[in-house]
Amino acid sequence: MSTALVVGNTIGIGIFLLPSALAPYGFNALTGWLATALGCLMLAGVFASLARALPGADGPFGYIRGALGEPAAFVALWCYWISVWCANAVIATGLAAYLQAAFPEAHSLPAPMIATAVLWLFVLVNLFGVRAGGGVQMLTTAVKLLPMAAVILLGAWLLISHPSDYARHAPPTPLSLSGTMAAGTLALFAMLGLECASVPASRVRDPGRTIPLATLAGTVSTAAIYVAVSVIPMLLLLQAELARSPAPFADLFDRFVGQGSGRWLAFFVVISGLGALNGWTLLLGEVTRTMAANGSLPSLLARVNARGAPAAALVVTCVLATGLALMSYSHSLIGAFAFLINVSTAATLPLYLLCSAALALMWRGARTKLALGLAGVAYCVFAFVGIGWEAFKWALVLSAVGLPVWAAQRWRRRRIGGAAVYSNPGN
Repeated sequence: MSTALVVGNTIGIGIFLLPSALAPYGFNALTGWLATALGCLMLAGVFASLARALPGADGPFGYIRGALGEPAAFVALWCYWISVWCANAVIATGLAAYLQAAFPEAHSLPAPMIATAVLWLFVLVNLFGVRAGGGVQMLTTAVKLLPMAAVILLGAWLLISHPSDYARHAPPTPLSLSGTMAAGTLALFAMLGLECASVPASRVRDPGRTIPLATLAGTVSTAAIYVAVSVIPMLLLLQAELARSPAPFADLFDRFVGQGSGRWLAFFVVISGLGALNGWTLLLGEVTRTMAANGSLPSLLARVNARGAPAAALVVTCVLATGLALMSYSHSLIGAFAFLINVSTAATLPLYLLCSAALALMWRGARTKLALGLAGVAYCVFAFVGIGWEAFKWALVLSAVGLPVWAAQRWRRRRIGGAAVYSNPGN
């Protein structure tokens, strides 16, 4: 289930649009993917090392707090918390569009209604507990890998039967460092989720063994799939055509398999999006519960129901995601909502950066862990440069907004004379 959480949360709707977004960069997309895959493997190693060394810690919050203190841990989790419920709104909105593409009958339903319905559907699933959400995640992860396998098999068949097709449309854009960095940043957005196995650490059986295995296996599997399915349309479709395509894999299948076959792919996009939304909903509940259990958010959000699910946390965060999803259907806010995708990536980077720094600081005497932590820090700096000043500035703003919340909660704990009373998730 932990591995399915990593793979299922990482493979969502983004990969089905990524070849079009990367098309203007030509072969820089490939070098960007390689840089991102290497960086994400380093980050996966960071989370795996922390989980193995601190199996009793409550996920990333505990890792960072132990090395850098509670303020740093709060900033990382606060930014990450915002990133996740923003991502849920993005996924729900994309799901509404793909549901209407896969099922023409769905056009009779307003898209905002569909987006709202899918958001609350997975809150209902996860109210039955982590195992219920994990079971759904295993099923949807298995199903969503089918179209990925179909793309790879199509690419392999064309390579054997018509190898000249791969040389016919090679993109002419020259390689450059700036192009690699920009493409790598886009690729990183598709890889967000590699940390998912460590977030519900207190709920995982034998976390010192399970989380490292799930993190590394999930990251390696996802990166290999992504590189393969991104390169195939880049070489088989014209660069300009690919850049304009709203559904690159559907166009690929329509061109080489048969007209109309792309509609079936849209169905699997829906399955993929549903699985990602389920996984991120589960994760969002656990992030909120962890922050509240450590006194960073109101204690009400740390309470769990009879099935062990953080009910209040799930409901409150779904209200926020629903509001954002509904706002996205206002024409005046569409541009701002699209920008939230980049902000979501920038808001996740502090978590990666501070976990890497925590590993380097806690084990300065262990050369391997020190080197891995410093490599993770270096990759995060690389990603921040690639993402651009605008999104980086918004990440700083999000961090600053969270500090008064942390200060208010800290003052409240001192006033009642102690630390958070919900540190045990079973309370």
